[in-house]
Amino acid sequence: MPPAAEAPARADSTIDGSTIDVVTTADRAPAVAGDPRLTSPASPLPSETEAIVASVDGGLYNPPRGDVRLAVISDLNGAYGATDYDPEVDKAIALMPFWSPDLVLCSGDMIAGQDPTLSAEEIRAMWAAFDDHVAAPLRQAQLPYGFTIGNHDASGARGAEDNFLFQQERDLATEYWNNPAHASGLQFSDRHQFPFFYSFTMKDVFVLAWDGSSSAIAPEDLTWVEQTLASPEAQNAKLRILLSHLPLYAVAVGRDSPGEVMDNANELRAMLERHDVHTYISGHQHAYYPGHRGAIQLLHTGILGSGPRPLLAGNAPLEKTITIIDITFDSSEVTVYTTYDMQTLEQIDSTQLPRYLVGHNGMVLRRDVAWDALDLSEQSVCLQRHGAACGP
Repeated sequence: MPPAAEAPARADSTIDGSTIDVVTTADRAPAVAGDPRLTSPASPLPSETEAIVASVDGGLYNPPRGDVRLAVISDLNGAYGATDYDPEVDKAIALMPFWSPDLVLCSGDMIAGQDPTLSAEEIRAMWAAFDDHVAAPLRQAQLPYGFTIGNHDASGARGAEDNFLFQQERDLATEYWNNPAHASGLQFSDRHQFPFFYSFTMKDVFVLAWDGSSSAIAPEDLTWVEQTLASPEAQNAKLRILLSHLPLYAVAVGRDSPGEVMDNANELRAMLERHDVHTYISGHQHAYYPGHRGAIQLLHTGILGSGPRPLLAGNAPLEKTITIIDITFDSSEVTVYTTYDMQTLEQIDSTQLPRYLVGHNGMVLRRDVAWDALDLSEQSVCLQRHGAACGP
């Protein structure tokens, strides 16, 4: 296991005449035995949490805290209609007091819907199971929970007459999330069409959640997104995050096709860049990949539930992951990721992931790799498929 990384070097990348920083080393490498960060928090932990921490040979790594700490999870569900959860979901929730995040974020697929044969009773039972396994423990721990709706929660897919194909699931998701007993502890800026479109602020971090449960966002909803990101509350925040289920660009086998990513990804990215969005967090691809494109960090959150998928390139193992993001506002790096394989609780060394991925709708660079750092053969992989659309 490699030693802890030194402070990252940086390289410049030019975008539309502007220069931005790109980290040129990966996030902190896995800690070695004796690292002082291999300790639990000073405050007492629940017995279940203590037992998991104690099960890790040499101690469970707890990264240095930033100004704000986020815990990011995604794709918790099992098979259609399931009311049980894989053990990695329960383990991740049980460990939240160890990491003690300021905010837990989920990029969708909290339940196992998107099946027109499911009855209202079955859908309500899935939300009740989600509450038992995830939401209620977080409420008990007083940890705010922000989320976006996934296609298995309440798909936004539309029919020929522009009607929602899964209207019942959307109605029941709305019923669950608007029940005061299920309050998620957020300080809303705008509830708009909660739980599908809304925004909130947490310690100078502005988060906008949009309905990326299908690939298209209606023009009127995009207008709301732009107006919200341009608002004084958003622009006065020190960091802006967009939370979606579908990503902008494909990164995983079996999800590299239209409909599995947001439509018009380059146009959406340009809009988000205009409003200085720092990070786009997504799920759906069932594979962890910490990337960037243009001026935006792209966190493709790995899966916690059933069905991890391989990346489009390389031979990274199939893993179930959780990512801890430590935000330090006055740092040149701003965000540091610590990502764990939830089956082993070992850290994932992102330098072992592919330096870039090229899918049907464009390229994603690993977040520590600049376009200019790619050699000509690497750049040509994208250029041959996408031409001028490649680049920083």
